[in-house]
Amino acid sequence: MNMMSVCLVAALAPLAGAITAGLFGRQIGRAGAHWVTIIGVALSMIASAIALRDVMDGNLFNGTVYTWATSGGMRFEIGFLIDELSATMMLVVTFVSLMVHIYTIGYMADDPGYQRFFSYISLFTFSMMMLVMSNNFLQLFFGWEAVGLVSYLLIGFWYTRPTAIYANLKAFLVNRVGDFGFILGIALVLVYFGSLDYGEVFALAPGKATERIGAEIGVQWPLITAICICLFIGAMGKSAQFPLHVWLPDSMEGPTPISALIHAATMVTAGIFMVARMSPLYELSETALSLILIIGAITALFMGLLGIVQNDIKRVVAYSTLSQLGYMTVALGASAYSVAIFHLMTHAFFKALLFLAAGSVIIGMHHDQDMRHMGGLRRRMPITWITSLIGSLALIGFPFFSGFYSKESIIEAVHLSKTPAAGLAWIAVTVGVFITALYSFRMYFLVFEGKPRFEVHGSSDAQHGDDAHAHHGPVDPHESPAVVWWPLVALAVPSIVVGAIAIGPLLFGGYFGDSLQVLSKHDVVGKIGEHFHGWLAMGLHGFATVPFWLAAAGVALAWYLYLRRPDIPAKIQSAVRPLYNLLDQKYYMDRFNDWFFAGGARSVGGGLWRFGDVGVIDGVLVNGSAKLVAWLAGVARKVQSGFVYHYAFMMIIGVFVLMTWWFLHL
Repeated sequence: MNMMSVCLVAALAPLAGAITAGLFGRQIGRAGAHWVTIIGVALSMIASAIALRDVMDGNLFNGTVYTWATSGGMRFEIGFLIDELSATMMLVVTFVSLMVHIYTIGYMADDPGYQRFFSYISLFTFSMMMLVMSNNFLQLFFGWEAVGLVSYLLIGFWYTRPTAIYANLKAFLVNRVGDFGFILGIALVLVYFGSLDYGEVFALAPGKATERIGAEIGVQWPLITAICICLFIGAMGKSAQFPLHVWLPDSMEGPTPISALIHAATMVTAGIFMVARMSPLYELSETALSLILIIGAITALFMGLLGIVQNDIKRVVAYSTLSQLGYMTVALGASAYSVAIFHLMTHAFFKALLFLAAGSVIIGMHHDQDMRHMGGLRRRMPITWITSLIGSLALIGFPFFSGFYSKESIIEAVHLSKTPAAGLAWIAVTVGVFITALYSFRMYFLVFEGKPRFEVHGSSDAQHGDDAHAHHGPVDPHESPAVVWWPLVALAVPSIVVGAIAIGPLLFGGYFGDSLQVLSKHDVVGKIGEHFHGWLAMGLHGFATVPFWLAAAGVALAWYLYLRRPDIPAKIQSAVRPLYNLLDQKYYMDRFNDWFFAGGARSVGGGLWRFGDVGVIDGVLVNGSAKLVAWLAGVARKVQSGFVYHYAFMMIIGVFVLMTWWFLHL
């Protein structure tokens, strides 16, 4: 099988499954829907593994599938670029997607939209594959918008719930803000480079490093900086970076499997992948790199703080995702693109694990998501417990777990970076280690340790939107079925070992080749490599580093506050009420957006309606013209009276006027 055939199978197999389950779901039934989509994603994963093997053998591929359109000598094409970066992303995306598909069989077993859900998640996988496999900006934009559209459908999957509809509309609109900048960046590339092909654009980029735009409006912006910032605005929306992060926590309204798929390896990492793919452009703009550092640092630190006050188990994991995306963005700003992709990969495994484990807990709690109603689940759900513990240890960067190698590399890369704002970013990501450990193990201790708090609790369906899932009365948690916990085990294994296995080749072995380009003055990964002596030595050294002790302090504090002295958090909350309210209200950003943007749009719309529609269109054009016709008709009615002497009088007046005009012009 040649590479083009492999690429087509990898991209189109999930699409075939999505179409079959979506259009013929009634005919093939529930089992048919999950089998056809799982087989499609499995074929895609196998094709991705074949592509990665070929790439490792040195067989890169960059080819056009077909020309979509030709306009003014410009060719708009659909094509694939299979190199080390895209092949890695393909395998990560398809593996996590396959685990989510299998898990969904158990989680959505009683849902009436079973076939529709499988169609959506398979379509989502196809969209992400088109994005990561693209060799040009046109196809990148197609995949970019497709994942946004399908995420809209998935977040609002339970469309009878007003909160779900609000959440998916919010996600859609916030992403449109980022996508406006993204398409501006692509437009600048098309205008000034005359091509949308990655290879051609990257080859021309160094020659345009000093070119400036904006003279027509009296400014002088560096072209490359303008392109990079516009593209990064798109990444801020898709990868939920401050201040375009507000959609992601609300997207928890969707079913848990899609929370894992969106927030682990696919949609939110699209922005990270895009910036890494565009490394030949970003290396030419230190201004853009500094902006990326600042935005990533703010997201990593301040979004992590919000996880401390959440009581919904899925929202804690969601804010964890925001914070970890901030870490990846910081790595990009430090020109450590390989480290960012490394953390993207390790994060995909342990974050999908944490989301799916949270879903398993939710099943055991009869769809109650409030951690205050849990406790003591370790003995009742042992597999969910141990896999959650593995995911949490990987998340906080405990030595020898996968998250340790990638997170430690990010902190070290930022510490060595000379890019402006790197010092500020280093403080943010270092302090973030303590915060991550605190909220992660707060969740762990509240859910799995301590005394059970659910015997007297009667829960109603907080997760599902229909009465078929409702439960009332005492809760008796037990381990989830095998179809749910098998994916947890499958994800727990790479959450432990993939960091140690991959750190050497990915960061210091030249794995990414020319797919990532870094200028020598920005090569912080090379500096880290000078002190790298293998995964074992790095893991042992991790016990002596500041981040480890910060993480240990976070775990210890969580243990003391939520197991040893559970009365203290309430006292702290009362003592620092303004700070708690600030975090509980998510820095009041939702309120500001509702007041300023949504309220402003409503006010402008209301004003246009009152003055434009009612005043001008209805009042002047429609009703005004009718009144004018009526007035003219009234005047004519008075003249056309029907009396002969009125007509004779008008004739005399007319003759008089005509004679006067004639005499005046003699």
